[in-house]
Order: sequence, then C-alpha cells, then structure tokens
Amino acid sequence: MSEAPPTTQHKEGPRDAIYIGKKPLMAYVTSTLIQLANQPVVTIKARGLSIGRAVDVSQIILKRMENAGYKIGDVRIGSETVQSEDGRTRNVSTIEIEIRKA
Repeated sequence: MSEAPPTTQHKEGPRDAIYIGKKPLMAYVTSTLIQLANQPVVTIKARGLSIGRAVDVSQIILKRMENAGYKIGDVRIGSETVQSEDGRTRNVSTIEIEIRKA
C-alpha cells in the first residue's frame, strides 16, 4: 500500500504586487486600488513592452484619485536575463513602481 506524500500548506502573505500583462488598462487600475484598500503599499511590476502600461496605471491612480492621497514610493528599474525558445539568452528590462497611501 503506497501512501500519498504529505501535503504542504504554504501560508501566503498578503499579495502586494500587481503584475502587468495584456489585460485592459483599467483592470490593473482596479486591482491596484482594491489592494491599496487593504495594504499600505502596493508594487506594480512589469517587464519588456508592458513597462509603459505600468507607468500608465500608476499615473491614472495618482491623477484620477488625487483626493484619495496616493503617492509614488520607490521606483526600481533593472533587467533580467531570459532564455528564449531557441535557446538564446537576452536581457529584458523591468520596472517596479511602489504606490503608497499618503
């Protein structure tokens, strides 16, 4: 009789990062605002061609929610090495934008 391996339960902490992809822009704005209702700091993360969209999300939150008192925290830029399907490695730019409750 074989026993099933024990299941490990990971305690997930609060999800304080929004990863920008190809969804409509306002979907990320809404997700970020929902997280900001529960967290003091939310980080918007993007890489490659999605970086412009991440900047747009942060600016929409700042400009349209002026009275809510959000502000930009740290902005980190960098690059990651990614291996493509044909086996070559390339660098992809990354950005992380913190939005804080003022």
